Amino acid sequence: MFIPYQPQKIENKWRRIWEERGDHKASLKSDKPEYYCLDMFPYPSGSGLHVGHWRGYVLSDVWSRYKELEGYNVLHPMGWDSFGLPAENDAIKKGIHPKVNNGKNIENMKRQLKEIGAMYDWSREIDTSDPQYYKWTQWIFLQMYKNNLAYRKLMPINWCPSCKTGLANEEVINGKCERCGSEVTRKKLMQWMLKITTYANRLLKDLDKLNWPEKVKIMQANWIGYSQGCEVVFKVHSKLEKKDYEVPIFTTRPDTLAGATYMVFAPEHELVSKITLPEHKKEVQEYVEQAQKTPERMRTATVKAKTGVFTGAYAVNPINGEEIPIWVADYVLLTYGTGAIMAVPAHDERDFEFAKEFSLSIREVIYNQESKKGKDGSLIEAYVGEGKLINSGSFNGLDSVIGSKRITEWLAKKEKGKKSVNYKLRDWVFSRQRYWGEPIPIIYCSRCGEVPVPEEDLPVCLPEVEEYRPTGTGESPLASIAEFVNTICPRCGSKARRETDTMPTWAGSSWYFLRYPNPHLEEAAFDKEKLKHWLPVDMYVGGVEHAILHLLYARFFTKVLYDLGYIDFEEPFKQLFNQGMVCKKSKITGKVEKMSKSKGNVVTPDDLVKRYGTDSVRLYELFIGPPEMNCEWTDRGIEGTYRFLKKTWDIILKLKGKYAPEREDVLRKRHTLIRDVSNRMKLFKFNTAISSFMEFINWLNEPE
Repeated sequence: MFIPYQPQKIENKWRRIWEERGDHKASLKSDKPEYYCLDMFPYPSGSGLHVGHWRGYVLSDVWSRYKELEGYNVLHPMGWDSFGLPAENDAIKKGIHPKVNNGKNIENMKRQLKEIGAMYDWSREIDTSDPQYYKWTQWIFLQMYKNNLAYRKLMPINWCPSCKTGLANEEVINGKCERCGSEVTRKKLMQWMLKITTYANRLLKDLDKLNWPEKVKIMQANWIGYSQGCEVVFKVHSKLEKKDYEVPIFTTRPDTLAGATYMVFAPEHELVSKITLPEHKKEVQEYVEQAQKTPERMRTATVKAKTGVFTGAYAVNPINGEEIPIWVADYVLLTYGTGAIMAVPAHDERDFEFAKEFSLSIREVIYNQESKKGKDGSLIEAYVGEGKLINSGSFNGLDSVIGSKRITEWLAKKEKGKKSVNYKLRDWVFSRQRYWGEPIPIIYCSRCGEVPVPEEDLPVCLPEVEEYRPTGTGESPLASIAEFVNTICPRCGSKARRETDTMPTWAGSSWYFLRYPNPHLEEAAFDKEKLKHWLPVDMYVGGVEHAILHLLYARFFTKVLYDLGYIDFEEPFKQLFNQGMVCKKSKITGKVEKMSKSKGNVVTPDDLVKRYGTDSVRLYELFIGPPEMNCEWTDRGIEGTYRFLKKTWDIILKLKGKYAPEREDVLRKRHTLIRDVSNRMKLFKFNTAISSFMEFINWLNEPE
C-alpha cells in the first residue's frame, strides 16, 4: 500500500517518543566516554529564531548525533542568555517589563528549538536572569573582588547616549555601539573594573593550545595587542606645584629616542591640569572638554587634521638632557600605553603631521637612503623604517636593532627606563547603568568603606520596579529605589547603601558552560567532580561575531577560576566551529546581506516547517554550502531538499519487503557511500555528505 510522505506527522511522532523515553538526557551512569557539544546560547529575542539561527543549531545537533552514533555519551544542553542590553532594549521597545517579555520570548523560542528536532537535554535548561543562576554569577564576582581582580575607579569610559550606559572597549565597533549603532562618546564615571590585563600574557600564549579557526585566534591576538619595547621615563617640572613628576612612556623604537622633540599627553591625562601654566589654562581646558566629546574612532582617524594645544610646560629627554615642549592632543589616547608619548616627527607619520601643523622641530636620527627629502635636505615625509643611528651621541653608527638594545640597557643602568612589554588590552569595564542585569554585590558603609555582600546573603535580587528605563544621569534606575539602596553594613551594623550599577550582558555567559553539568546544584556554582567528566567543552558552535567579546571573557573567567582552585582546566573550549551567516537579498537595499528585520530579508522557519517539514529545512541548512562559509538563502533550494526526501521515502516504500540476491554493484556503491559520508562528516563537510546520499538515491532510482 502506498503511503504518501507526510513529514509533519512523522516528525511529531518521533519528537514525542524521544521526549517520553528521555533519549537525549545525558547521564554519568553510562559507561560510554563523555562528549560535550555546546551551542552559544541565544538571548530571548522577541522576533524569535530565523533560518540563520537555525543553521548553527542544526550543525551542532547533527554533530552531537554523529558523536552519539560513534559511541559517546553526549551532553548537548540549551539555555537562555536573558540578562543585559539585548533583552532590556527589546522590552523597552515593546513597553513590556523585561521579566515578562523574557518569559514570552523564551516560550516562543523554546517551541522553535523543539521544532528543530535537536537532541537537547532540556532537563538542564538554564536562564541567566534566574536568581538561582545569577546568585553564582555574583559569587564569582566576589571571588574576583576578594582576590584583587575587581576594583572601582573614576575613569573616562565609552558612553552610548542611546542605550544610556557605559560600554567596554570590546562593545565599541568603529566608534559605534555594537548593539544600537549610535556614535559613542566619552564620559567620566565611577566604574567597576575587572583586571583582565593581569591575564593578557596567558590569554595570548594559550591561543596556541586551542583547536580554533585561525581567524578567531588572530582576532583575539590582535585585540590583546602584544608589543615589546622600552619604558622611558621623562622628567616633567610643574611650576604650579613646584615639583617634578616622572612620566613613563612606552615605545617600540628606543633607537629613535634622540629624535623626540616634543611630548604629547592625552587630554584625559591626570597631569595635564597640574603642569599647564596659567596663561595656557583656558585654551587647554576648552580643548580637553571638546576632545572628551569626540569618539576615539574620530580622534585616531589618519585622515583627520591634527589638533592640539601647548601647555607651557617642558619635559627633559633622558638621552640628551634637552628640554622639549609638552602638548595636549587628541590623537593620543589614555587607553593605550601610559596616555603620553614621546613624539619623534622624523620617524612617525602622525608626529610628523603634527610637527608640520605647529612648526615644531623635526630631527632625523635614523639614516637610510630610502628616506625622502626635499632639495634643502629636509624630510618630505616621516621615515618609519630602520637604518643607522645619527644625531644620537655615543650611539651614532649603530643599526636600529643594536641601537634599541644598547639604549634600553643604558636607560636601565641610569634608572631612566627599562625593557618593557605593552598590551593594547584594557581592563574590562564591568559596570552598567541599567536595570536589567545582575546587581553588583557590594555595600558602601561610611565607616567600613566598600564591603562585599556576605556569600550567605546571595543572591542580591533585582527588585521588581515599574520604571526600568535608563536614566541617562550616570546612575542605574535602581538608585531611585530606597528599599533596595538602603541597607545595613554586614560588618559594623551601621546604615549603608547598596551598589546600584548592574553587571554587563557578558557576565552570565562567561561561565554558563560550567553550570550545565549540574544545573540544579544549590550549595555551589558547580560540582568539581562532575566537571572533570564533562569539561572542557569538546565542541563549541557559534558565530564568529563573538570572537573577541564572549570568547575572550569566557577564557578569562575560566583562568581565574582555575587559579583560585575551583576547576582543573585553564581553557573552556577545546574546539570551536564558526558557522557562516545565512544571507538573503534585501527588499530595501537590493543587496544580498545578513538577515535582519531592518533590511526586510528575514526568513522565519515556522511557515517553512508547516509547509515542508522540519527535515527539509534541516537538510537545506546543511546542504546550502560549506558550513563555515556565508551562504545565500533561496526558497527554491528548500523545495529541492523536500523533493529529495520525498523521493527517498518513495524508493524505500517501493523496495520494502522485496528481496533479491545481493549484487556486487549495489554492495560497492553502498560501501563507497559509507566511506564518503564517514570521511566528510569527520571534516564537518555536511553539504558534500548530503551530496553523496543524493547521488546514491538517484542511482537506486535509475531503471535497471
